[in-house]
Amino acid sequence: MLRGIGMPELIIILVIVILIFGASRLTDIGGALGKGIKEFRSSVRSEDEEEEEAKPEPAKAEAVEEKEAKPEPAKAEAAKEEEKEASES
Repeated sequence: MLRGIGMPELIIILVIVILIFGASRLTDIGGALGKGIKEFRSSVRSEDEEEEEAKPEPAKAEAVEEKEAKPEPAKAEAAKEEEKEASES
């Protein structure tokens, strides 16, 4: 798309911009544009980091589910013994 724009065309565009805004305003516009791009990049990065933090890692999530689904054998046996003792009393 921009293959047809060469150095002479860019110089003409720069001269027109300087005539419209003036040299002093041109530095202000450039600074504001730079700050806007910097803020946009930082917001995109922070959103990406938030999404990564929100997603649990698959391996950890499966391990948690397995622990919740399967009680430990020693605890299961102890619970059965307690139920037997309670029913005998």
